[in-house]
Amino acid sequence: MIQTTLPVGKLQCNCQILVCPRTYQAVLVDPGDEPERIIAVIEGLENELKKKIEVKALFHTHAHFDHISGTRGVVEHFSSAGIKAPSIYLHKADEFMYQMLPKQAAMFGFEGHEPLPVDQFLSDEETLTFGELKFTVLHTPGHSPGGVCFRLHQNSEHQVAETVFTGDTLFRRGVGRSDLWGGESSTLLKSIKQRLFSLDDDTCAWPGHGPSTSIGEEKRENPYL
Repeated sequence: MIQTTLPVGKLQCNCQILVCPRTYQAVLVDPGDEPERIIAVIEGLENELKKKIEVKALFHTHAHFDHISGTRGVVEHFSSAGIKAPSIYLHKADEFMYQMLPKQAAMFGFEGHEPLPVDQFLSDEETLTFGELKFTVLHTPGHSPGGVCFRLHQNSEHQVAETVFTGDTLFRRGVGRSDLWGGESSTLLKSIKQRLFSLDDDTCAWPGHGPSTSIGEEKRENPYL
């Protein structure tokens, strides 16, 4: 797998660019801001690989403004170029926040635009496959009602390691805040312990902000758990 982690925006949301090395289909996880930078990185990868990358999906771990503010710009870039735009994925329980994007951004002193419609609402345990990239959706409420994590299944043939993209549910030595719209601390801790800590200890965990970790490390070292 070809993976680029690009921290975007003033809050440095980790936008993940994940490319299948066989089909060159790609998924973006949390295109939170700076769509021009995201597109520039994709174009740089295309030049390096000498292959055209087809961005198929925009996955959102949740609908806080710092994780969704680049979505419209990415979609409109492809649409304006006459290329089929990637589909927007989100859990239904976060749709109310997604529609609040301008209000959310304003509350934190940022500008926001009206969001595009969601193309596909995510379901717990749903499987999504793009080339050799196979994901399972894990509904992990607590940071937000519709918070999800995306488990990327191991595929040794194509150098895909077992990975989970945890959004703002689990961080390296930390957990997400629960004082925003629909957040609840006990629900968050339950989600982590029941859904994430059931994964193998050597599963790589990529949070929505900051460095990566592993499930085993967080079981042993996370002071909040």
